[in-house]
Amino acid sequence: MKFTLKYTDPHSKARAGEMITDHGKIETPIFMPVGTVASVKGVHQKELKEEINPDIILGNTYHLYLRPKTQILEKAGGLHKFMGWDRNILTDSGGYQVYSLSDNRKIKEEGVKFKSHIDGSYHTFTPESVMEVQRIIGADIIMAFDECTPYPCDYKYAQRSMHMTHRWLERCIKHLEKLPYKYDYSQSFFPIVQGSTYKDLRRQSAEYIAGVGAEGNAIGGLSVGEPADEMYAMTEVVCEILPEDKPRYLMGVGTPINILENIALGIDMFDCVMPTRNARNGMLFTAHGTINIKNKKWEDDFSPVDEMAITFVDTEYSKAYLRHLFAANEYLGKQIATIHNLGFYLWLTREARKHILAGDFTEWKNKMVKQMDKRL
Repeated sequence: MKFTLKYTDPHSKARAGEMITDHGKIETPIFMPVGTVASVKGVHQKELKEEINPDIILGNTYHLYLRPKTQILEKAGGLHKFMGWDRNILTDSGGYQVYSLSDNRKIKEEGVKFKSHIDGSYHTFTPESVMEVQRIIGADIIMAFDECTPYPCDYKYAQRSMHMTHRWLERCIKHLEKLPYKYDYSQSFFPIVQGSTYKDLRRQSAEYIAGVGAEGNAIGGLSVGEPADEMYAMTEVVCEILPEDKPRYLMGVGTPINILENIALGIDMFDCVMPTRNARNGMLFTAHGTINIKNKKWEDDFSPVDEMAITFVDTEYSKAYLRHLFAANEYLGKQIATIHNLGFYLWLTREARKHILAGDFTEWKNKMVKQMDKRL
């Protein structure tokens, strides 16, 4: 993978960059739609490519390991071929999913033993096995195995967890060196900064991660319930340390406002289930605020879903019709809302890039944050 930093905003730390992998170009900043189980929920690949048009999407190691299982993915020739996606894919390591199974997992130095949410069977993830699984999945960018600490989290626990994540990283790197690529393209490896909401731990972890010299770096353990101001503070501390010539990925973040504020701090890559999950609950994100399409006020509003017309659904359907679909529990409503939200998130990061390159990002960002912080 090759990363080129094109421009940095003179009034913030916002960056416009370009990543080149064997599956093509990724212009940053970028939002990666989440395709947990080899599918961006409710969206055909044709719509994903032609309407939402992301350079890269995200798959999930934990879920793909359990279903359809690595044997099927390997037989298919990897995740790209299995799901019919010829652009870039990033897979997380499953560390966050293991964290979310707090009642059904046990963490030890060796790794994590967990109980499947599908059939109750027991499995163990180690740094070594997770590298093997991600080789078989075949994503263009693969993540180190880490422990995602909860919020709140006491200092001693955060410190112990951080050091274990660093030891696991060493094991990931060592094992990965022994594993040849499975398919006819290369993979890039990103380690993950941890340290909860403690600045000294975040600095320590960022310095350790920066010293690894990986092709890119990630920040984990945020967007787990902490106030936004704490998220921004941790991001700022870490971005001051991570190398400027490598892409920076903030995992699991967030709202449109979170994304713009973190772009301003120097983040290049984002993923989050919020645009798809909230869409299925009737929440639409727009440049002028958030719409709860289930509200009665939209019952006889025959204006387009979004006059900005980012995707075809924005002008193809009216707010009244979309509200009716949700009231009737018709799945088409969820699909329309999902395409709209993902289209908006991709528009937002691409528009941010344009303004970074134009040199007026900060002014535009402040205006957008004010506009989007409204309930319509």
